[in-house]
Amino acid sequence: MFQTSLVSLAVLLCSALLVDGGRVLVFPVDGSHWINMKVLIEELHSRGHEITVLRPSDSWYIKPDSPYYKSITINSSAGFDEENFGLFVTETLKMRREGASLWNLIFLRFGMLNAFYNMHQQLLEMVEQMFQDSKLMQSLRDANYDLVLTDPAIGGGVLLGHRLGLPLVFNVRWTIQGEGHQTIAPSPVSYVPIPESELTDKMTFNQRVKNVLFYLFTRFQIWYTVDSNYKPFVQRHFGSDVHYMELFQAADIWLMRIDFTFEFPRPTMPNIIYMSGFQCKPSKPLSKDLEEFVQSSGEHGVIVMTLGTLVANLPEEVSDHIAAAFAKLPQKVIWRHKGKRPSTLGNNTLLLDWLPQNDLLGHPKTRLFVAHGGTNGIQEAVYHGVPLVGLPLMFDQPDNFFKMKVRGVAKVMDIATVNRENFLEALEEVLYEPSYRENMRKLSNLQRDQPIKPLDHAVFWIEFVMRHKGAPHLRTDSYKMSLVQYYSLDVIGCLLAVGLAAFTLFIAVIKFLWCRVFYRSKVKNE
Repeated sequence: MFQTSLVSLAVLLCSALLVDGGRVLVFPVDGSHWINMKVLIEELHSRGHEITVLRPSDSWYIKPDSPYYKSITINSSAGFDEENFGLFVTETLKMRREGASLWNLIFLRFGMLNAFYNMHQQLLEMVEQMFQDSKLMQSLRDANYDLVLTDPAIGGGVLLGHRLGLPLVFNVRWTIQGEGHQTIAPSPVSYVPIPESELTDKMTFNQRVKNVLFYLFTRFQIWYTVDSNYKPFVQRHFGSDVHYMELFQAADIWLMRIDFTFEFPRPTMPNIIYMSGFQCKPSKPLSKDLEEFVQSSGEHGVIVMTLGTLVANLPEEVSDHIAAAFAKLPQKVIWRHKGKRPSTLGNNTLLLDWLPQNDLLGHPKTRLFVAHGGTNGIQEAVYHGVPLVGLPLMFDQPDNFFKMKVRGVAKVMDIATVNRENFLEALEEVLYEPSYRENMRKLSNLQRDQPIKPLDHAVFWIEFVMRHKGAPHLRTDSYKMSLVQYYSLDVIGCLLAVGLAAFTLFIAVIKFLWCRVFYRSKVKNE
């Protein structure tokens, strides 16, 4: 009898899990974006949800087999090409080291615009291929997914979600048109800095001029790389009266990978859910060999350096300068480095192909983090209270480090001019000036002081969308308004017209009365 009850209870629990578990279709972005998307996928899987991931056949990071999700592989070249990306990074760094001439800056910017243009073009070719595959589309419809979870830095998940008629949840920092807030929330350029402008929310007149110019340049970039790709595709598949950004703005929930310990204060919207640091977690014990190396640093502690997963190695000249600066410090250094061994490498520096970044940052002997400025790495440094020396390379990295510099937790170096002298000076400043660590500790306390863990917060809202089949009550329809309506230009014009008519009528009445009084006075005098 007891065994029968246990079996019945087990069946009941399994049934409840199946009933409560939802089905999530994930359309991710390859590369470093996949790292934080995988955190959400693993958490959703642990809560009983069934995850399916769409991936191009040439994906760099997104593997076809996983215990956390099923995958659907599309025969496409829309993934990240590791070799070509490495060549692009190397060439970019080389040109920056050669000098910041106007021609080099134009060439670099144009090269980046072309890279984004081609990325969007390949992505839309993949989505077109999917839309034309009736068997695939029918299988996706038959799967009865509850929602599409996607990163809007590419548009594939948005387009697929609308084609399938499913609610959309974004894991977002960037959309195809730039920073996520700019797409959905009011963003006055008078106090909301445009990314890459390296401005704060407190601007002088000249800085506001600079911000407007950056805004205009971003509009040109969008016209060149995005409009020309997405407009014809969306009009062909969703109607000539549909603007492609309407599909993005119609998303139910925006899980924003930052918060206001990182961003400057600005307007937001009710369906933006902040989950900054959701990928951060307490450190685990290090391996025996690594722990011994860390402990050998004594009272001086350890410096950790990594430039992320997208940059395997720096130019030899730069690596030699960095290694020479490290060699002059009493601290031990753990450096993720895949290139040629620097000729100036000191005995205090350990080179690794891979390092447990989070576990090292959380170690009590870690004194400093040398990083490239990716959002994930910066947030882990903030979480563990480790000050920074920045070597930003491209994309949003300079802007991320500017925000850290303003908060007094980072010293930022220009990769184009870094050498052993100025790099050593920067390291010693952050190591021995107490304000950097104190400011980072304050920032860490702000990030951690939340009523609910960011990952739990994010998963709650994903499950909220599953339970309620969307969240339209949190979504504004302002994106459906024309610019004339949005800025009330029609109302202002109407009020001006009424006011002008009333003023004209008033003048006419005064003139009429004046003429009449004047006429009577004249008759009486005669």
